[in-house]
Amino acid sequence: MKTAIYIIVMAAVTYLIRMIPFTFFKKKIKSRYIRSFLKYIPYAVLSAMTIPAILDSTGNTITAAVGTITALVLAFFELPLIVVALSASLSAFLTGLIISYCS
Repeated sequence: MKTAIYIIVMAAVTYLIRMIPFTFFKKKIKSRYIRSFLKYIPYAVLSAMTIPAILDSTGNTITAAVGTITALVLAFFELPLIVVALSASLSAFLTGLIISYCS
């Protein structure tokens, strides 16, 4: 019974979040500043959720930073996603091996 209540509450909250903008903003937003601001909100929210998880993912901030930098550089050069992901994982793993070997 508890699970059903949780699902209903989550569905209601999700529906309200998606419905409220359509209810209040019936006309197209003409302000360039507000449209520009709204355009970048998804990227900001995704970054705010992802970056802390990335830095905690390996248990070592240095290895996570090396993997992140590797991924950013390879993504900048528009390499395929699988190459970016595998290279970032490999660089974080190798950095961890080097750190553990040197310690």
